[in-house]
Amino acid sequence: MADLQKALQTLRSLDFSKMYESDFFLTWEKSDDEIRATFEVAQALRALRESNVSPKIFDSGLAISMFRDNSTRTRFSFASACNLLGLAVQDFDEGKSQVAHGETVRETANMISFMADVIGIRDDMYIGKGNTYMHQVVDAVTEGHQAGVLNQKPTLVNLQCDIDHPTQSMADALHLIDHFGGVENLRGKKIAMTWAYSPSYGKPLSVPQGIIGLLTRFGMDVTLAHPEGYEVMPEVEQVAAANAKKSGGSFTRVNTMDEAFAGADIVYPKSWASFSAMERRTALYGRGDTEGIRALEKELLQQNAQHKDWECTEERMKLTNQGKALYLHCLPADISGVSCKEGEVAATVFDRYRDPLYKEASFKPYIIAAMIFLAKVKKPAEVLAAMGAQARRLYE
Repeated sequence: MADLQKALQTLRSLDFSKMYESDFFLTWEKSDDEIRATFEVAQALRALRESNVSPKIFDSGLAISMFRDNSTRTRFSFASACNLLGLAVQDFDEGKSQVAHGETVRETANMISFMADVIGIRDDMYIGKGNTYMHQVVDAVTEGHQAGVLNQKPTLVNLQCDIDHPTQSMADALHLIDHFGGVENLRGKKIAMTWAYSPSYGKPLSVPQGIIGLLTRFGMDVTLAHPEGYEVMPEVEQVAAANAKKSGGSFTRVNTMDEAFAGADIVYPKSWASFSAMERRTALYGRGDTEGIRALEKELLQQNAQHKDWECTEERMKLTNQGKALYLHCLPADISGVSCKEGEVAATVFDRYRDPLYKEASFKPYIIAAMIFLAKVKKPAEVLAAMGAQARRLYE
C-alpha cells in the first residue's frame, strides 16, 4: 500500500475543495492542484483495487452513459469506474427515447436524473455543439435540483467533446507519470503531438487539443506538428502557450513530422480533421445538407491522401531521443498493412509498443473514477485513508 500512502501525503498538501459538487468539462478550467489531485486519487483508487479493497462510496444509484459517437475504451472505462465506486450504469440511447419526438434537453436531463449521481457524455462530432450540449445538461439538472425535482445534482464527466478529451489526456499523462517515475520527471521531456495520415474522414480535434492543453502544464517541451491546412482551434493553442510560459516548458508548432520527432522522448502520431473543415461540417449538419456533407467528405479524403508520408515509421522513430521514444495513441490506431493499406503507424512500431499502449489505456477507468470521487466526497483524503486502514487490517 505504499502507493496509497504516497498519494495521500501529496493529496493533503493540495487545494482542490472547489471540485466537490462540481463537474469536469475541460482540463484547462481546473487549477494545477485540482489536476494533481485527480492524479493522486486515481493512483489511490488503483492501489486499493490492486489490494482487493473495495473503494465503493455508493450503496445505490445510477450513472447515465450518453454516447453520441462510437466508443470502446471510454465506454467501458466509464462503466468500470462507476462500478468500482458502487454505481450501476444505464446507457441512454436517443433512438429509443422521446428525443426523436422533440423532447427538450431540459426535460431529458431531468427525467433521466431522478436517482442519477453521474452523467457521462461523449459528443465530439460537431464544432460548437458538444461542449455546449454538456453545459445545457448541467444547467438543466442544476435547475431541477434547485427546484426540488431532483434530490441531488448529478456530476457531469466530459467523455470527449468537440474541444477536449479530458479523460484521455489525463490517462495519457498518468501513464507518462508512471513511466518516467513521477510528475516532476516530465519537466524537460519533449513530446511530439503530430498529425498522421488516415484513410478515414473527420476525426475529432479533441485528442490533440487535449494533449497540448494539458501536457504544457508540466514543464514539458510540447511540439504540435501537422501539414498546412490541419490547424487546431487557435484558442486552444493560446491555452497551450500560456501553460508553457507559466510552467517553464515550451510550446512549438511545426509543419514536418521529422522535425517534431527529432530528439523527442514521446511521440503521439494521430489523425484529425482541420478546425476549418469541422466548422464547415457543423454548418452543413445544421442545414441538414447530406449532399454537402458527402461532398465535404470526398474533398477531405482527397486532402488526406496528399499526406500519406505522414506515418510513424521505424525510420522516424530513429530520429527520437536515442531512438527509444515512447509511442502513445488513444486507440484504435490506423495500422499500415493491418487495419488499412496505409495509415498512421507502421505495423512493426505498433506491435513493439502494444503492451505499453494497453497499459496507457488502463489508467482511464481510474482517472474517471477519480473525477467522480472528488466531486462526490467532501473529504477525499480522510475517506481514502479509512479505506487504506481496512486494507492494512486485511493483511495483518
